[in-house]
Amino acid sequence: MARIFRYITLIVVLLTTYTASAQEPASKPRLMVNIVVSSMHANDLNRYAANFTNGGFARLKNEGVWFTNASYDYMQTTTPVSLATISTGAQPSVHGVVSDRWFDYVGNKQVNLIDDSKEQSVNYSSGSGNYSPRQLHAETISDAVVESNDQSIIRTIAVEPLSAIVMAGHAGEAYWMENLQSDWTTSSYYTKELPRWILDYNRNDSNEDFIIKSWTPLFDIDKYVNSQVISINVAKDSPNKRINCLEDTAPLATGNLIDVYEQMCYTPAGNTAILAFAKQTIAKNDMGSDEQVDVLNIVLDTPRLISGRYGVESIEYEDMLYRLDRDLEEFLTFTLAQVTDPRDIIITLTSDHGSSPAYNAQGKELERFNVRQAEVITNAFIGAQHGNGDWVLGVIDNAIYLNHNLIYDKGLSIADMQYDVATFVMQLRGVAHALSAEALRSSYFGSGYGRKVQNGFYPRRSGDVIINLMPGWITEQNNIRSMSGSMYRYDTHVPLIIYGGGLAAARRTEKVDITSLAATQAHMLGVSTPSAAEGEVLDIF
Repeated sequence: MARIFRYITLIVVLLTTYTASAQEPASKPRLMVNIVVSSMHANDLNRYAANFTNGGFARLKNEGVWFTNASYDYMQTTTPVSLATISTGAQPSVHGVVSDRWFDYVGNKQVNLIDDSKEQSVNYSSGSGNYSPRQLHAETISDAVVESNDQSIIRTIAVEPLSAIVMAGHAGEAYWMENLQSDWTTSSYYTKELPRWILDYNRNDSNEDFIIKSWTPLFDIDKYVNSQVISINVAKDSPNKRINCLEDTAPLATGNLIDVYEQMCYTPAGNTAILAFAKQTIAKNDMGSDEQVDVLNIVLDTPRLISGRYGVESIEYEDMLYRLDRDLEEFLTFTLAQVTDPRDIIITLTSDHGSSPAYNAQGKELERFNVRQAEVITNAFIGAQHGNGDWVLGVIDNAIYLNHNLIYDKGLSIADMQYDVATFVMQLRGVAHALSAEALRSSYFGSGYGRKVQNGFYPRRSGDVIINLMPGWITEQNNIRSMSGSMYRYDTHVPLIIYGGGLAAARRTEKVDITSLAATQAHMLGVSTPSAAEGEVLDIF
């Protein structure tokens, strides 16, 4: 009996030890690299796989934990909103980022998310720098790392300041391209002087080395999956002209790109420049060289700008992904060489959203929603009932903001006004649903479109009426053929891969909410989960 008892005890101990080890990462990594490819749909990893290298996207998905069914569970799938979700692990209804701007109902003034007159551009007398993260309320994963150890190095880079700041939060330093000269800059919030190596990098015009003088296809045209070959002529006399530039010897965007900054944003050069700067950031800061975990956040804005201008079905978008794959292969090779043990590094790849289809099966552009017209018509509808006035402050990301001061002055009910407007706009062409702020505050939507709208609703910043457009519809904007911001799968379904950290390669098909990423990263790094995070730690250990 004693032997049996000892045997049973041994089995229990072994099982307990195995279970505990299965729930914990193999080692505590020294470096975490977060890569966000803006506007990349989850299916892109398979759709274009035949022309990818073995060392870029394929390396991550074949050797990492690849979640094929990861998505966002809200409607406002725009870049700032989803970057905040990635970095905080919270829904917009909690982290409070509902757009890049909103209206302050007290003064009827528009508030921009990152604008801050207290700060200035570093090392420039003008340009993009009067920004800060002070309007960001929720703690990011980078903030949590620094809170755990203030010796950790945190760096965030992007083409656009909005992307860099929202992804970074308050921690470390964030850098972006100065929009007058395409040099790297930051805000005085993060640092008062650019590091010497960045000054030298700018002085040598390093970014200009990556400019594509003539963007021609990487492969023969018959190797491309997409069928649309488009270049938009932005001249005023022919805003929608299509020309087949990819089969010509002329630059892809002849006449469109007027300066270096645009050449970086709207060609694959933007991705190349970002990843080259990322390598320098790792090397010059000795990231991952000691026991303290360091974090590098990389937001690739260029894919979003290219898909928006040309459409996700374009060869331009497809060609950009193939070139990005090769840049990514080089970056991964460099980054992994910085550590002696693969378990010392975690690399995550995801996207802030997908993007809408630009064309139907017949190659015709899909429908557009005229925001300005809707604003005027709605204002006239209210005026017909209650008298002339500026009843509508504006429409931002399909949210209608009403003039609360005028409504109060007239002795009217804001809740009733919201309800009436929501009912009215349902009659507008292209509108699928409309919900009032009062309904979103006072009711619980446990499923369907209502849940997605409610998950993206933050009372202090969201509009009075939230509109959901019909599938395939986007708001009308000059020279934009595709955009995000809907609750539909082409916007919400995104890639998610976690590579390294001692994880075994796996392909997972269960449904995963992107809010789980920050909690999982915190667990792998051995730091506290960001304070507002709602997602659960993924079962990958």
